[in-house]
Amino acid sequence: MEAFKLSPDVDVRARDFAIGCIGAGMIMADNHLEAYRQAGFDVVAIASRTEKNARAVAERYGIKTVHETPEALLADARIEIVDIAFPPDQQPVLIRKALAQPHVRAILAQKPLALTLDEAIALRDEAKAAGKILSVNQNMRYDQAMRVLKQIIDAGHLGEVVFAQIDMHAIPHWQTFLADYDRLTLANMGVHHLDILRFLFGEPTEITTVARTDPRTEFAHSDGITASTLKFANGVMALSLEDVWSGPREEGFDDDIHIRWRVEGTHGVAKGTIGWPNGAPSTLSYASKTATGGKWVTPEWETMWFPHAFIGVMEQLQYALKSGTEPELSVADNVRTMALVEAGYRSMAEKRTVSLSEVPVE
Repeated sequence: MEAFKLSPDVDVRARDFAIGCIGAGMIMADNHLEAYRQAGFDVVAIASRTEKNARAVAERYGIKTVHETPEALLADARIEIVDIAFPPDQQPVLIRKALAQPHVRAILAQKPLALTLDEAIALRDEAKAAGKILSVNQNMRYDQAMRVLKQIIDAGHLGEVVFAQIDMHAIPHWQTFLADYDRLTLANMGVHHLDILRFLFGEPTEITTVARTDPRTEFAHSDGITASTLKFANGVMALSLEDVWSGPREEGFDDDIHIRWRVEGTHGVAKGTIGWPNGAPSTLSYASKTATGGKWVTPEWETMWFPHAFIGVMEQLQYALKSGTEPELSVADNVRTMALVEAGYRSMAEKRTVSLSEVPVE
């Protein structure tokens, strides 16, 4: 039995604001909109690069208005929140057009926010100048195991955290547009892990990242498999491994795809899995000298990272508008995650440990 109340999923505190969605690919069609359907959020319109695709998704979710272009959607005066799911080379121009619309009050953007840290910083500053909320979809923060882990850490049940590890051996869905970029795994998969480590432990002071190419990935890339060591201001040391090769893929080969994690502290240990590679809920078990008498406790839930975490992503934005407070996933916070990714790439290129003080964001 849990030593205290755990909350793997968010309570929906606000559903007040009309959403317009830009994009009709997998991330929007299978995750954003399914989450919004379950939570009862009000999606009033959709548009994409291809109107036919937008119409198919609109029919699937009962969205009444399909605009011919993203620009036409942005001009729809009913829309208060613009939800963008576009590639990072095309996203900044849409963000800027949304910021210019007087009826748009907030924007939810995908990660990476832009192709460069400098442009992400510029978008942060432009949103502030426009007096509008720009939020970035760091959805792993709403994975159920990660939310519960954060609650256990914050309650002090692990004592002083000493060490953490994320160990990934799984194959992401590489979106086709990634073939046009030179950065792959750290920017598009490792970013989840680097961000969740910031969420759990605060600001890192340094990072050392090494990489090699993935022999299975057919398009050119600089970083296929990545391994990062981080040190944090509070003394925590963390390892993050993104192995997207994960062994042979031949028919009949018994693979061992998984993402496992572990956090060790002076009073206890927590460990578990991230369930998305297998389409299962993430898991968590913990043992604490102070909270569980040293016995392992394993809370359970039925919800999953995909699609249920996306309820939390939109909920935090709806609530920020309703309450007049900063969103949990603010663009200013995301810029710090992008700076950490940038430091990781600098570490790869220069074959050394990089201090975060070398990558200023102010």
